Amino acid sequence: MSTMKIKAKAENDVVSAKVMIKHDMLTYDQAKTKGTTANFMTHISAKVGETVVYDMSTSQFLSKNPVLKFKFKNAGFKKGDQLEMTWSDLSGATSTEAKEIKGL
Repeated sequence: MSTMKIKAKAENDVVSAKVMIKHDMLTYDQAKTKGTTANFMTHISAKVGETVVYDMSTSQFLSKNPVLKFKFKNAGFKKGDQLEMTWSDLSGATSTEAKEIKGL
């Protein structure tokens, strides 16, 4: 099952990325109401090859199924390179998916 939809396109020397992540993002208050444990993403990162192009620590402030948009400089990436996204959550679960960057 896919947990992410990734789009990445290069134009000139900039790559634009749009990523939708499927995650319930259950906050502490929501978990208390439901009588369960809170679980939300705590870290999201992106890389092309070994180059980290996006990295963020998160908390319960993100909405359910968040959409991220970001841009980064094309640092010599070439045709066939992929944008690899990884997230981890409070429960320790992680997910990694990749998509080829178009326009390289």
